[in-house]
Amino acid sequence: MNNHEIDYEIFGDDMQFVQVELDPSETVVAEAGSLMMMDDGIRMETVFGDGSNESNGFMGKLMGAGKRLLTGESLFMTMFTNDGVSKKNVSFASPYPGKIIPLDLSEFDGKIICQKDSFLAAAKGVSVGIAFQRKLGAGFFGGEGFIMQKLEGDGMTFVHAGGTIHKKELGPGEVLRVDTGCLVAMTGEVDYNIEMVRGVKTALFGGEGLFFATLRGPGTVWIQSLPFSRLASRVFASMPAGGGSKDEGGIGGLFNILGGDR
Repeated sequence: MNNHEIDYEIFGDDMQFVQVELDPSETVVAEAGSLMMMDDGIRMETVFGDGSNESNGFMGKLMGAGKRLLTGESLFMTMFTNDGVSKKNVSFASPYPGKIIPLDLSEFDGKIICQKDSFLAAAKGVSVGIAFQRKLGAGFFGGEGFIMQKLEGDGMTFVHAGGTIHKKELGPGEVLRVDTGCLVAMTGEVDYNIEMVRGVKTALFGGEGLFFATLRGPGTVWIQSLPFSRLASRVFASMPAGGGSKDEGGIGGLFNILGGDR
């Protein structure tokens, strides 16, 4: 097999981390900055690209790095290899509240399409590429849905998502419409498109985005209830003007609301 077979355990509820157990000489690849802790005897190595094109020379590495750059990720990934003679553990944490989804690519015909910032870690040999939205016009205006990550291989991979995760099986021809940010991942056979919300009033005053993702079965999709973009926008909207936070609920806050000086 091309991929290293790894054992794992997920800890926690809303702020999860995944602990990967490595046999001697086994390797796991992870996004830069996702490490939480590791046992003594594990060697860290930063690689150019996704770590799956080492045998293809410089051009293979360059292509892998270019794909990662297009998805907004770092040009580099970190490989963790057990150099000891016994089993060792390395743990990776989610960057924000949510869930970690373990996916065995061999159970999904070797390919999963996921949001560009959801990949966390994978067995060595998993290729992290890009999947473009076919209709470029809709894609350019569809927010998160334009460029997605493509995970290929036959090993374990871990993706993270915000809030509660809902896994849904779509039958042949079954259609599901979701907010573009709420889509976490889908199997390769799902037909994916981005459509504009019908009706100007609905689009402008409905409180939702101008676009949604249309998913047509057969296949499996994973939906998140709290995309990070939505969480960040709520936090930003709640910040007081000018960045001040003192006496926010008192007299000073009232003067701010009425336009007075503090």
